Amino acid sequence: ISFSYLNSCLSSLKNCQSYINTGMDIATHVALDLVENFNDEEDVKSMESVMLEFAAMDRELDHYMKAIEETVNQIKRDKPENIPDLQSLVKEKFAALEDKNSDSDLEKNEKYMYFKDQLRDMKKQYNNDTDAIEQIDEDIAVTQSQMNFICPITQMEMKKPVRNKVCGHSYEEDAILKIIQTRKQQKKKVRCPKIGCSHDDVKGSDLVPDEALKRAIDSQNKQ
Repeated sequence: ISFSYLNSCLSSLKNCQSYINTGMDIATHVALDLVENFNDEEDVKSMESVMLEFAAMDRELDHYMKAIEETVNQIKRDKPENIPDLQSLVKEKFAALEDKNSDSDLEKNEKYMYFKDQLRDMKKQYNNDTDAIEQIDEDIAVTQSQMNFICPITQMEMKKPVRNKVCGHSYEEDAILKIIQTRKQQKKKVRCPKIGCSHDDVKGSDLVPDEALKRAIDSQNKQ
């Protein structure tokens, strides 16, 4: 096989990876829908199995892309007089990467971790709402819930909350991105706006949509 063929393979694999990411996003939304609509726990667990299958496919694709990139870099670095069998080299490097696989790798997949975090928060929100209705006055329960919906920057209810993967706090997306952009121009770091948080280097790349929180806010507003 030729270098042009390897480059074509890389391009195709990256497209496949984008499809896997889309599938994982859909599976996350379905799982949250199941929790929100009080479906059986087994249905939710089945979505977790789907996420792990996606994570396994993502790992395999990632290893194959690394094997191709390492092969190309090796040839460019060593500059052999005769180009070796590239296909065999790719297979060899791919097999070496696959030999190091472990089940724990899948649980470290970024989208799987996001799935688990959002699912936990969604279940917590559901349990908190149930307990509140049973134990205390409904008006007090609403007030306590709404406190968690307030952005620490704008002091208003969040419409598009994002969560910081590092410290776990959530903010209104536009508000935190505006602060990050301003500080970047000033060449300064951004401290987490949540009172009491010690995290002092908030980055845009650390922010992910807080789907569970958004659903809780929407649900509270409907009530």
